[in-house]
Amino acid sequence: METQKTDPNVKLSLHQAAQLLSTNNESIHDLEVLLAHAIEHGELQANVKRWATEQWEGRQLPGNINRLETFIEPGKLEAWRATRK
Repeated sequence: METQKTDPNVKLSLHQAAQLLSTNNESIHDLEVLLAHAIEHGELQANVKRWATEQWEGRQLPGNINRLETFIEPGKLEAWRATRK
Protein backbone atom coordinates (compact mmCIF):
# COMPACT_ATOMS: atom_id res chain seq x y z
CA MET A 1 0.00 0.00 0.00
CA GLU A 2 1.39 3.38 -0.93
CA THR A 3 1.47 6.09 1.66
CA GLN A 4 -1.40 8.37 0.81
CA LYS A 5 -1.79 12.03 1.65
CA THR A 6 -5.32 11.99 2.97
CA ASP A 7 -7.40 14.06 5.31
CA PRO A 8 -6.59 12.77 8.82
CA ASN A 9 -10.32 12.82 9.59
CA VAL A 10 -11.08 10.38 6.76
CA LYS A 11 -11.36 6.77 7.83
CA LEU A 12 -11.55 3.60 5.79
CA SER A 13 -14.20 0.97 6.26
CA LEU A 14 -12.78 -2.46 6.99
CA HIS A 15 -13.89 -3.43 3.48
CA GLN A 16 -12.04 -0.46 1.92
CA ALA A 17 -8.93 -1.29 3.95
CA ALA A 18 -9.05 -4.86 2.65
CA GLN A 19 -9.35 -3.55 -0.90
CA LEU A 20 -6.24 -1.37 -0.39
CA LEU A 21 -4.27 -4.37 0.85
CA SER A 22 -5.50 -6.63 -1.92
CA THR A 23 -3.15 -8.36 -4.31
CA ASN A 24 -3.93 -11.07 -6.79
CA ASN A 25 -2.93 -13.66 -4.17
CA GLU A 26 -5.64 -13.03 -1.55
CA SER A 27 -9.37 -12.49 -1.80
CA ILE A 28 -10.99 -9.40 -0.31
CA HIS A 29 -12.88 -11.61 2.14
CA ASP A 30 -9.65 -13.29 3.30
CA LEU A 31 -8.17 -9.85 3.96
CA GLU A 32 -11.33 -8.75 5.78
CA VAL A 33 -10.96 -11.82 8.02
CA LEU A 34 -7.28 -10.98 8.60
CA LEU A 35 -8.13 -7.40 9.57
CA ALA A 36 -11.03 -8.50 11.80
CA HIS A 37 -8.72 -10.97 13.53
CA ALA A 38 -6.13 -8.21 14.12
CA ILE A 39 -8.85 -5.95 15.55
CA GLU A 40 -10.15 -8.71 17.81
CA HIS A 41 -6.63 -9.40 19.15
CA GLY A 42 -5.82 -5.73 19.80
CA GLU A 43 -3.22 -5.54 17.02
CA LEU A 44 -5.16 -2.98 14.97
CA GLN A 45 -7.21 -0.13 16.38
CA ALA A 46 -10.59 0.50 14.82
CA ASN A 47 -13.97 2.02 15.53
CA VAL A 48 -15.90 -1.26 15.58
CA LYS A 49 -19.53 -1.90 14.86
CA ARG A 50 -20.82 -5.44 15.33
CA TRP A 51 -23.75 -7.24 13.77
CA ALA A 52 -26.44 -8.92 15.77
CA THR A 53 -26.64 -12.52 14.56
CA GLU A 54 -29.94 -12.00 12.77
CA GLN A 55 -28.64 -8.94 10.88
CA TRP A 56 -25.90 -10.63 8.85
CA GLU A 57 -25.07 -9.35 5.43
CA GLY A 58 -22.65 -11.39 3.38
CA ARG A 59 -20.00 -13.67 4.82
CA GLN A 60 -19.38 -13.59 8.56
CA LEU A 61 -16.23 -12.06 10.08
CA PRO A 62 -14.65 -12.86 13.48
CA GLY A 63 -16.37 -11.10 16.36
CA ASN A 64 -19.46 -10.34 14.27
CA ILE A 65 -17.63 -7.28 12.95
CA ASN A 66 -19.58 -5.27 10.38
CA ARG A 67 -17.20 -4.82 7.44
CA LEU A 68 -18.95 -1.72 6.09
CA GLU A 69 -19.46 0.16 9.37
CA THR A 70 -16.18 -0.60 11.14
CA PHE A 71 -13.68 2.17 10.45
CA ILE A 72 -9.88 2.26 10.52
CA GLU A 73 -7.65 5.33 10.34
CA PRO A 74 -5.26 5.05 7.37
CA GLY A 75 -2.25 5.71 9.63
CA LYS A 76 -3.26 2.90 12.00
CA LEU A 77 -3.66 0.55 9.03
CA GLU A 78 -0.23 1.47 7.70
CA ALA A 79 1.39 1.01 11.15
CA TRP A 80 -0.23 -2.41 11.50
CA ARG A 81 0.83 -3.36 7.98
CA ALA A 82 4.44 -2.33 8.74
CA THR A 83 4.55 -4.72 11.71
CA ARG A 84 3.62 -7.60 9.41
CA LYS A 85 6.60 -7.24 7.04
